Amino acid sequence: MAKLTAEELIASLKEMTILELNELVKAIEEEFGVSAAAPVAVAAAADSAEAEGPSEVSVILKEVSGSKVGVIKALRDITGLGMMEAKALVDNAPSPIKENIKPAEAEELKAKLVEAGAVVEVK
Repeated sequence: MAKLTAEELIASLKEMTILELNELVKAIEEEFGVSAAAPVAVAAAADSAEAEGPSEVSVILKEVSGSKVGVIKALRDITGLGMMEAKALVDNAPSPIKENIKPAEAEELKAKLVEAGAVVEVK
C-alpha cells in the first residue's frame, strides 16, 4: 500500500459522504482504542472548573474585632512585612492583604487572621 500525503488524505476525506465519514470514525475508534468523544469530555471538565469559582482571589482585612497586636503578628507572619507596615494595614482597614492567590491559600490565610481576631473577606 502506498503511503498517502496529508494533502491526499484530506482530499480523499472531502470526497466522502457523512455516512462514510461516520463509519471511518467508528473504524478508527475500534482499531486504535480511542474515542472521538474525549475532547468533549475535556471541554466539559474545563467548563465545570470555571463553574466552581474563580481561580484567583484576594484576601481583604475588613476590620479588627480582637487584639490589634495579635492581628499585626499574624500579618507579619503571612506577608513578611515589618512592624510598621503591618500596623499601617491594620490601622487603614479595609486593606488588601494578598491579591491574585489560589482560593485554598486564601482560606488558610483567612483562618489564621480570624483566629488572631480579624474580620476577613475573600473576594
